Amino acid sequence: MGDNAGLPAYPPLMPTATAVSAPPAVGHVPLTLVTRGATVECVHMGSVAVVDVDGRILYAAGDPESLTFTRSALKPLQALPFAAAGGIGRFGYAPPQVALLCASHAGEARHVDAVADMLARAGNTAADLQCGTHAPACFQARGDVPPPPPYSPLAHNCSGKHSGMLAHCTACGYTKHDYLAFDHPLQQAIRAAVAHATGVRAESLVAGVDGCSAPNYAVPLGNLAYAFARLAEGADDPTYGKAPRTLASAMTAHPEMVSGENGSDLALMRAGRGDWVTKIGAEGVQAIGVRSRGWGIAVKVADGNARGLHPATVAVLDQLGLLDPDARAALAPWGRPQLRNYRGTVTGEAGPTVVLDKISRMLNSRRAASAE
Repeated sequence: MGDNAGLPAYPPLMPTATAVSAPPAVGHVPLTLVTRGATVECVHMGSVAVVDVDGRILYAAGDPESLTFTRSALKPLQALPFAAAGGIGRFGYAPPQVALLCASHAGEARHVDAVADMLARAGNTAADLQCGTHAPACFQARGDVPPPPPYSPLAHNCSGKHSGMLAHCTACGYTKHDYLAFDHPLQQAIRAAVAHATGVRAESLVAGVDGCSAPNYAVPLGNLAYAFARLAEGADDPTYGKAPRTLASAMTAHPEMVSGENGSDLALMRAGRGDWVTKIGAEGVQAIGVRSRGWGIAVKVADGNARGLHPATVAVLDQLGLLDPDARAALAPWGRPQLRNYRGTVTGEAGPTVVLDKISRMLNSRRAASAE
């Protein structure tokens, strides 16, 4: 027997369009500069897209249509089928648990306990989770050393999302042992939701396997921003009804469940005071929906480093006129963090250099074609 005996097999990649390699993005620009002393030591390149609910790109830096894996920024869209089908009410999920459907939580006690309850309400257990395990992120966030393994899958940052997937399978009578397979009815429903929300035809979505083993999709950066503009809008969706508003409202009301203490999503949504729904993704992705403006914002750091992501995100919000004095002060540690060595000596900082350009054009042809 091989080393992977007894572990769930990775689902096969979808054929045809999703297996085609995308060309590398060449239009990225500097977003964040890292200094050592007064000298620039590192430059984080990337792109930004700001889009309205009608699909118009309003502001951009770099290439607003660069193909970008959404990673965990996809989670609110992955929860749409479950929410739209009435799963939240059927299993009696409280608003903090609804936020966990969309979360990259830190494995704090409140997260673990709430996920265990979500599973139990749908007749599932931690053994049904196929997200894997890792050290709870709360230890790193506090600067503590985690205990040695083994770790519970309940503490995995994606366990809330997976609990919702399993609950959807329970409600629909789907098989659970293969709930992550690309051709499973659950994943087909999620793929349709992602296509609808992003404005990219389902057959044009570029697929891959996420860190938690669930299917994930790459879309043009502007289309991710478009999805978050729609998520934050608050209006009933023609296909998914009140589900987007239900998910966004839970996220903004309970940001402590979306990330955890010392998490960037928590800091951003607290600073936005209910107006911003945000979700970070691995490899330098941040998506934000701004309810009051009807805008969606998506940021991608090309090298995937969160050190370059946070200063650029705060600078974008500031350039768009979204930061009042209180929000600016709250986000200051994220906007220009000091860098320290192992003795605690300040050696430099990470500061934004992103500049938004005002433009006006519809999203790419994929978005236009999907509306036909």
